[in-house]
Amino acid sequence: MTEFVEVASGLRFPEGPVALPDGSVVLVEMMGRCITRIMPDGTKQTVAKIAGGPNGLALGPDGALYLCNNGGSFSEQTINGLTYPGPFDPSLYIGGRIQRVDLNTGAVTDLYTHCDGHQLRGPNDIVFDRNGGMWFTDHGIRHERVFDLTGVYYAKTDGSMIREVIFPCQAPNGIGLSPDGETLYWAETFNGRVNQAAITGDGEIKRRSSRDSRSCLCGLPGLQYLDSLAVDGDGNVCVATLINGGITVISKTGEILEHIATGDPITTNICFGGPDFQTAYVTLSGVGKLVSMKWPYKGLRLNFL
Repeated sequence: MTEFVEVASGLRFPEGPVALPDGSVVLVEMMGRCITRIMPDGTKQTVAKIAGGPNGLALGPDGALYLCNNGGSFSEQTINGLTYPGPFDPSLYIGGRIQRVDLNTGAVTDLYTHCDGHQLRGPNDIVFDRNGGMWFTDHGIRHERVFDLTGVYYAKTDGSMIREVIFPCQAPNGIGLSPDGETLYWAETFNGRVNQAAITGDGEIKRRSSRDSRSCLCGLPGLQYLDSLAVDGDGNVCVATLINGGITVISKTGEILEHIATGDPITTNICFGGPDFQTAYVTLSGVGKLVSMKWPYKGLRLNFL
């Protein structure tokens, strides 16, 4: 039985945790529409109020936070005491966007709202490569009988370049990089699959003729949805698993090593921190908690942390 330590509670659908060097953890409260910093003593500080739907979060090369804002793609609903993302409400939606957030002042700047004339629908998760470029997913919107096909993007932090690298995808969610930076991983929520592609340059992947060379690293059996992910120092893809709530650990060869149950069917995200990056921080969004545990594999420091 895995032992979890409660770091904070009373959070309104926590997502996108980033463990900072000072021992604090910054995350979004998607239904609270804010970015919150949780100090080592458990106290909470509001970094910024965010219109729309704050989702994935990463620390950039300039020390600022970079935010996937899904635009308010989800309403809020409560079922049996658990918080769930509810149906799309057009009256709440402001359009998807990538934003820069000053960690010290809370100032929020829109960087991207469109790519090649197409609106970003519901940006979801984000990771930086070693050169300071950001990979991010667009989860899209489900509304009544319409379900977006979206993609995986690459962009620069100064607002000068955004590129759709992989299209189409079905509800891409978590995204991460192998420790050597040569493989891109992303999870597709409702397919229950983690996909991979070989990176050949900044914002470029290996292609066969005009098509990308993506492949499936692992598909989970039964009814298991996938949310965000992180890659550890052993190269394992550690993906938050919905319904069967917990973290599923997948080796770089596609083997399911274990499932670490959390008790919350809406377990949405994981990141690594601490002196050796072997403390895993996990967001239990259904119950509104951030918890931690000692990670049983090697830790991994993200770029620019």
